[in-house]
Amino acid sequence: MTTVQTEAWQRGPVPGFEPLLMPVVHALIQAREDLERLITTVPPDHVWRRPGGAASIGFHVRHAGGALDRLLTYARGDALSEAQRAAVKAEGEPGDPPAPLAAVVADVGRIVDAAMDQLRGTPRDSLLDERKVGRAGLPATVLGLLFHAAEHTTRHVGQAITTALIQRP
Repeated sequence: MTTVQTEAWQRGPVPGFEPLLMPVVHALIQAREDLERLITTVPPDHVWRRPGGAASIGFHVRHAGGALDRLLTYARGDALSEAQRAAVKAEGEPGDPPAPLAAVVADVGRIVDAAMDQLRGTPRDSLLDERKVGRAGLPATVLGLLFHAAEHTTRHVGQAITTALIQRP
């Protein structure tokens, strides 16, 4: 008999986090678990394929982590570093040799760990603090950025899973 684990949001509060941020925490936990499962289902030659011209699994996974890192940078009130700007341009590049999915997922795992540390240290009274996004300085709040970071991460993890399903024989 196979045991089905409930989704992260169905497991209750995670100790150590501001309760108002629990949806963000749950989304990132779920994204990490979904990516770990994805590693076991994707053959190496499918990671960087672009079926029908769509973005590759590797891109979606790498972008999920990169965007999470960038959005959390803005939530802290910081500007992007040159390394972060360069990483955006390389998210869809497989590398030579092509990066294995396990390595890309491990990179995202480290970003999720850093995100969780940042979330643990985010006080409730800062959630409505104003932040500026990008070179244009678009208006946002800490809470808005954290929410978008979570939903953007889950969106790209879902796209990676869907792209993997499309490529199955």
